[in-house]
Amino acid sequence: MFFDDRLATVLRQRAMGEGSLRTQYRQLLDLLGRRRIHAPGDDHSLLAAAWLRMDALAEAIPADARARMIREPGWRFQSPDLASHLADHEPEVAAAALTRADLASEDWAALIPRLPVRARGFLRLRRDLPVDVEALLARLGVHDRGLPAPAPAASDDAAQASAETAARPTLAPAPIATRPAQPIPLHPSPANRRDRDESGRTEISALVERIAQFRRSRGDNPIDLEQSPRLPLGELAQRPDRTLSSFGFAADTAGRINWAVSDVAPMVVGTRLFGADDAIARAFARRQPISGGAVSLAGAPAITGEWSLDAEPHFREDGHFTGYLGRLRRVPDPAARTPGPEAREADRIRQLLHELRTPVTAVQGYAEVIQQQLFGPAPHEYRALAAAIAADAARILSGFEELDRLARLETGATRIEPGESDLAALVRRTAAQLDPVLAPQGAGLDPAFALETALLIGLDPEDAEALVWRVLASLGAACGAGERIGVTLASLNSPGGQAMARLACQLPATLAAADNLFAATTRSAESTINAGLFGTGFALRLARAEARAAGGGLGREGTDLILTLPLLRETSIFADTA
Repeated sequence: MFFDDRLATVLRQRAMGEGSLRTQYRQLLDLLGRRRIHAPGDDHSLLAAAWLRMDALAEAIPADARARMIREPGWRFQSPDLASHLADHEPEVAAAALTRADLASEDWAALIPRLPVRARGFLRLRRDLPVDVEALLARLGVHDRGLPAPAPAASDDAAQASAETAARPTLAPAPIATRPAQPIPLHPSPANRRDRDESGRTEISALVERIAQFRRSRGDNPIDLEQSPRLPLGELAQRPDRTLSSFGFAADTAGRINWAVSDVAPMVVGTRLFGADDAIARAFARRQPISGGAVSLAGAPAITGEWSLDAEPHFREDGHFTGYLGRLRRVPDPAARTPGPEAREADRIRQLLHELRTPVTAVQGYAEVIQQQLFGPAPHEYRALAAAIAADAARILSGFEELDRLARLETGATRIEPGESDLAALVRRTAAQLDPVLAPQGAGLDPAFALETALLIGLDPEDAEALVWRVLASLGAACGAGERIGVTLASLNSPGGQAMARLACQLPATLAAADNLFAATTRSAESTINAGLFGTGFALRLARAEARAAGGGLGREGTDLILTLPLLRETSIFADTA
């Protein structure tokens, strides 16, 4: 006799890190999406625990991350209970769930009257619902999308949100089939109708405030700024010029795009991919894969132009054709510069890395399955070995990422993101991280500038932190016993007049004796400090490529290693250097 213990196996796992939390949430989506509550043979307490675990995970995972997991292309679920449960969550989660639900007509008929009014509106975005379901939505007056709920800024809003949360059931919802449909109050009773809320605002003023909050919350996002409607009051929105190079999509059986990644969807949803008699139309009719199809898009400047289409037909488990899943890539400009030998070599390296990632990722995945006992108990020795293999695979993958980043930077395929970072603060923080490791041997870094010094550079904080770590960790790993590294900061003007930040670090004796600091053969002695998988020479070469991509440089001047980066503004040093 066989039984399905996958749900119990998932609930036995203790999710600690962010990755394991998301993995467990995705596993619960799969398992709860395939079954009905209170099916014959189900353990009701186990199902209740699963719903509780899902709600607990939802509090730890951001709503946009959960929505992305639900919106993954090709994933659908057939459980009306899961649709009902997720419809009470955040708007983006509810919208994603009701878009991915693949229910029978009778399940929709029982579910829709019980959905929150806000959630019903999301169903109007679908074009694949049965005719009777469309008619039910029309009878319920679901015609358009509404404004998002206001942020709970005032105390009365917070109290109302708390009351709604308290009223929400904490256990699994009752079976869809056994719940009688509730009558729909088409006309609110006079007792429930209010002209003013508790704060004294009229309904019109509250609506105006919601619109203002809606526009304020979207004003800082350039993508949302392009999509948001504006009244013709004469003002001009500052919209950055941008173009897209590729995006994923899903198309229905008629060849119209009905899903795309979130920042592109408003510009392409509803667009038909083919005409009456082209090759793409013939492939659609024959349910064949499409490779390199020519598509011309018009509309917003970000998508206007010629595109190359790669797509695969998609079928449900019962064999019913549901459309295509694919990707559109912008056709490169023929007038663009032909890549040189270095660019072609870097492209071959990136392709090789892509081929190598697949087996390493598979090894890592199988090791994690054994270590976490996802498919059953395993001896402790096997779990320890699997954990070591997973860690080694993670280090190898991180090394691949460094190789890929270097290839992209040296060929101009990627760039350092602009931003604002305090170089002085990054140097102080990195030196403090290295100090506990170097202190036992009397070594360390000595920043020779005042604590109040601030030197603002025009780099993204994450990119700037990674660059400073590669430089200082490489020097720290090469330190001998009692060796102290002096670090100074200054500002200067480049020959072109650009204000630059200058970080000067003394070279340890082992590196000062090297002929070429950036050679692959340059390696430090054994150290617990890890600047990169491939040694000091490679780490410094990657740091040099990052500095050059940011508009600066990294080079050797005598016994010093000099890093220069563009200043955000010339008045960036607020304290005199020591």
